[in-house]
Amino acid sequence: MRIALKIDVDTLMGTRHGVPVLMQLCQKYRAQATFLFSLGPDHTGRAIKRVFRPGFLSKVSRTSVLEHYGLRTLMYGTLLPGPDIGKRCAEALREVARQGFEVGVHCYDHAAWQDDLLRKGAPFARQQMQRACERFRDIFGFAPRIHGAAGWQMIDAAFQAEDELGFAVASDTRGRAPFRPRVGGSALRCIQLPTTLPTLDELMGREDEAGQDPVAYLLRQTAVPSGDHVYTLHAELEGRKLAPWFERLLAGWREQGYEFVSLGEMAAGLDAASLPVREVVSGHVPGRSGFLAVESQG
Repeated sequence: MRIALKIDVDTLMGTRHGVPVLMQLCQKYRAQATFLFSLGPDHTGRAIKRVFRPGFLSKVSRTSVLEHYGLRTLMYGTLLPGPDIGKRCAEALREVARQGFEVGVHCYDHAAWQDDLLRKGAPFARQQMQRACERFRDIFGFAPRIHGAAGWQMIDAAFQAEDELGFAVASDTRGRAPFRPRVGGSALRCIQLPTTLPTLDELMGREDEAGQDPVAYLLRQTAVPSGDHVYTLHAELEGRKLAPWFERLLAGWREQGYEFVSLGEMAAGLDAASLPVREVVSGHVPGRSGFLAVESQG
């Protein structure tokens, strides 16, 4: 039984302060993990444009965004210029790889990807992904092989760009099991490892989960073996105020008998030719606002 730990790093603050904490926790529990980095400007403050998305205000109030992200981060891209994460934190990013963790691409501009992808379409997707790949290569000295889209936002052109840019493994979607995407009637090469478990911020403070401990809820979901899982966490949350919750998860999953692996390690045991080929559709996930890229079961 395996759980792939997928760590999304969205902000300058998460890169500087959350990533070191998560590395220490993973090392303590002998856990491999994949760190996916935002490599361009931190424009977190521009998320205010999502205020009209269904569920956005509810999520903000449930998860105490100001408490977790801090006022300064929430002003980047609006009242304050957005700092360039890749340029400011290149050495910190390289340290993650030196410590033996798998590294990959989350995005170039996190806020732009989430807010503009559907509106601007294929040219924008390819430009953002190309810029992220170039920055990744500048920092690490090799081409990225792992991709995980910001906010689980994807379009057909972005899936096609993963093949064109040489990605071997991606975790851009929500779903149940590994698959290969179908776009325009053709099966793509890049393996999708969808996030299979809810995230802590999706469980926090939900009315339908009233009074439930999110950590205990997750441990109940994995108590009965049902195959491998992909769990997504965020450097800004589990790497800071939710670090004790994440440590409880690691201890609980270890007690349940799970091995912690990277996305690449999970994909290495798969025969891509035998994986199901599925469409990716837009769908809702409880506790998260807006539409996400979801594995079709058809």
